[in-house]
Amino acid sequence: MAKTFRIIAVALLGLVLLGLGGVISVQQQKSKQTNAIITSMQDTELDLATSFVFPIAKPLAPFSLTDQDGNAFTNSQLNNKWSLFFIGYTSCPDVCPTTMGKLTAAYPKLLENADLQVVFLSVDPQRDTRAKLFSYMNFFNPEFIAITGGHGQLFPLTRDLGFVYAMVGDGEDYQVDHSASMALISPDGSKVAIIKPKSSAPGKLPQILNKHLITDIQTIIANYKPAPRS
Repeated sequence: MAKTFRIIAVALLGLVLLGLGGVISVQQQKSKQTNAIITSMQDTELDLATSFVFPIAKPLAPFSLTDQDGNAFTNSQLNNKWSLFFIGYTSCPDVCPTTMGKLTAAYPKLLENADLQVVFLSVDPQRDTRAKLFSYMNFFNPEFIAITGGHGQLFPLTRDLGFVYAMVGDGEDYQVDHSASMALISPDGSKVAIIKPKSSAPGKLPQILNKHLITDIQTIIANYKPAPRS
């Protein structure tokens, strides 16, 4: 009988150890998966003038909007190229046209070292019709993409990108307060960095200088390594 109990005890001990081994294996696998999404930039201090690189590149949640040509624009349109997002609206009196002009001037340089698309995210779907977005892009750069959708689609995406916006005023002449930053998205659809306006001196209006925009994006792209796929 004692021998039988010893055999059972040994068998139970083996099962416990096997179970613990499975738990440890799962934990190690989860740890590897977590570490896999941390880009190599976390270990490299980049010399950036106006940008912040996220230590972990976060994949954007699924979204579905429409571009100025009436085509669906989803996460799939981010694959295999870099994307530079900024938000605004075509009736914007200052920030948006200034930003569009800067991006139009910087675009040839941004294309020198990477396949990159500029995406204007309109947060004024009531006034920014497809025709209006089409004309706006054609005025600045026909290669740029303009997208929009209902606020139920816009709010989650803007939050995911790190942007905010709010309607201000009543009637047809309302304005839209919105972020002036830009978000850089990797070719695997992950948010890599935010480009923020900075003031060059006390009392001066914060802005993104083109020379800083270009050098920062070139530096980020040159040092970015996608996480290995499991």
